[in-house]
Amino acid sequence: MKDTWHIYILRCADGTLYTGVTTDLTRRVSEHNESLKGAKYTRVRRPVSLVYSEAFESRSAACVREAAIKKLSRDEKSKLLEG
Repeated sequence: MKDTWHIYILRCADGTLYTGVTTDLTRRVSEHNESLKGAKYTRVRRPVSLVYSEAFESRSAACVREAAIKKLSRDEKSKLLEG
């Protein structure tokens, strides 16, 4: 069985956004909030909350989308989050 890959955007306690890739959204958000497995960036900006995600059939497709999202301006990311 193939894993479903997700790109996700978290809103940190300081209002900044963090974008990442995972196969398990629930576990990954928990790691960002509660363990040392969370990204160094989010560890000092806790708590974080999941504000956006997209699903993909492959890691490569998810990583391409993650890179595209990371290139967006703050305003463009806000529009994405609004739908």
